[in-house]
Amino acid sequence: MARHTGKLGVAIVGTGGIAQNTHMPGWQQLKGQKVEMVASCDVIEERAQEAAEKFDVPHVFTDYRKVLKMDEVDIVDVCTPNKFHKPITVAALRAGKHVIVEKPMAMTVAEARAMCRAAKKARRKLMVAQSMRFSAETMAMKEFVDSGALGRIYYAHASMLRRRGIPGWGVFTSKELQGGGPLIDLGVHILDLVLWLMDFPEPATVSGVTYQEIGTRKGIGGMGAWDHRNFTVEDHGAALIRFKNGACVMLEASFALNIAENNMNQVFVCGTKGGVSNSPLTFIREEHGNLTTAQPQYLPKIRSHHEEIRQFVDCIRKDTPSPVPGEQAIVTQKILSGIYESAEQRAEVKVR
Repeated sequence: MARHTGKLGVAIVGTGGIAQNTHMPGWQQLKGQKVEMVASCDVIEERAQEAAEKFDVPHVFTDYRKVLKMDEVDIVDVCTPNKFHKPITVAALRAGKHVIVEKPMAMTVAEARAMCRAAKKARRKLMVAQSMRFSAETMAMKEFVDSGALGRIYYAHASMLRRRGIPGWGVFTSKELQGGGPLIDLGVHILDLVLWLMDFPEPATVSGVTYQEIGTRKGIGGMGAWDHRNFTVEDHGAALIRFKNGACVMLEASFALNIAENNMNQVFVCGTKGGVSNSPLTFIREEHGNLTTAQPQYLPKIRSHHEEIRQFVDCIRKDTPSPVPGEQAIVTQKILSGIYESAEQRAEVKVR
């Protein structure tokens, strides 16, 4: 595919909270750089219209298939519930559009693979919106790891735990529409981050557990008044992930868990020579016979959702690889699917 130097028209498909709060402001920041949102699409017409008025988008649709017929659209930004990621993405790619799709990439490994095949066949860019890669802190972590300061990486831990944080909006508590709960919604963020820091080692097995102990109960507090009677996902999940190179990762994510603090988010990666942690950002080294820690004092102010969109546009302009390619998201999807399978079988399973 040749470099694209002209104007890029963007269509937003799914104009709920994630679109209006993060994606659309990210696209808006690029308006002076020949990038413009030209279509707002949602199955709820009022919501599509609201987003269009808020961000000065000229065209409003309720059917994404009509969006794909617009010559003005070069990029489709998919912000729908997970169930619809694959059909919209594949249709957009076949229509010759570049696609950035919200995490998780898909509901299943088969869907993720189909999306990658469609991108390859269409020779268009496909990016998964894993925003945690694009903060100043995590990019500094990546630079530190890639310098070789950790030596051989053999262990990592990633947790994103909410004390009481069951979403009372959207469809986050519907297994049919989302595929799962905090593991696929929150865990996918930190799992992708850890795999990225570890340079995506090949997974071998997973041993996972899921629990539904709080979300189906009434009157226990939370982020909003969710429908406990139709809560069909896990409220907590955890897993041990083993890799073929001998490394392992401990992963845990919750919407609700009886812990002392809310939003206990921690990622650390350990190697034979050092380690790195994100909260607060800390570099650990073995130096001169001692273990030392350092915390960077000055980092640029970067809005991660804005940066991921800027980098996606940049890869289209320069015809360079996608910043978060679908092939990497397949690995993440395989692990998440394996965790759910392991939890159901109550046994360790192979990642496939």
